[in-house]
Amino acid sequence: MKKIIFVLMGLAIIAAAMPAMAHFQMIYTPESALGKAQKIDLKLVFTHPFEAGHTMDMGNPEQFFVVKKGEKEDLLGSLKPVTWISLTNSGSAYEASYRLRGMGDNIFCLVPSPYLEKEEDCYIQQITKMVINTGGFPTDWDAEIGLPAEIVSLDKPYALWTGNVFRGIVKGGGKPVPHAEIEVEYMNHAPIMDKNAFAREAEVEAPQDAFVTMTIKANVNGEFSFGVPRAGWWGFCALGVGPVKEHKGKELSQDAVIWVQARDMK
Repeated sequence: MKKIIFVLMGLAIIAAAMPAMAHFQMIYTPESALGKAQKIDLKLVFTHPFEAGHTMDMGNPEQFFVVKKGEKEDLLGSLKPVTWISLTNSGSAYEASYRLRGMGDNIFCLVPSPYLEKEEDCYIQQITKMVINTGGFPTDWDAEIGLPAEIVSLDKPYALWTGNVFRGIVKGGGKPVPHAEIEVEYMNHAPIMDKNAFAREAEVEAPQDAFVTMTIKANVNGEFSFGVPRAGWWGFCALGVGPVKEHKGKELSQDAVIWVQARDMK
């Protein structure tokens, strides 16, 4: 009995010492601001981006579409299953190719199926947006799509210099969410598109666990701001802001995710 207690205590100590990594649903492509329309490849991965840590198995997505100039195009049929390789495991993910046309903003939106997080005994559904612009002509970057959980941009998410501030409004069921809790993570390991894997080498080293997943709060109007300190992709995840709170008899956290890309001045 004493041996079992010591083993459990040891496991608890190890768990407490592990980095606090947050779940982030990704929609990834290398460049968000393109000079002209072209074919792009997209990767949809549910993972821990800063540490390139445990990748969760995605179920069949409920919706995947793009909005341009107010027009919605269903892309669910274009998704193909792949296996994504992280530094610690591999998981079920998806990929797609899309032919951009003309100039303007393309808002890619994913509504994944709820994921059962067994350790927390609850479901997570991270409704995700990512914007690609062609030709520098702005159209839809600040549009509210009407997702159950959504971050509406107040700054172009593809036109950020390093050091710029990104601002957004957290909405749940179409209404601003006061004092929403928002997790922020840097994509610290470059995705290798042709290998469906993260690069093993990290861009930066966190001095302490609090820098792996940063947490900010929205104001009473659901608005938040974040000074972007480094070039690359940044994910923002507003926790539990969607109106649906239960799935299959268990708690559901319906989160809103948006990805933004910053660049260095050269």
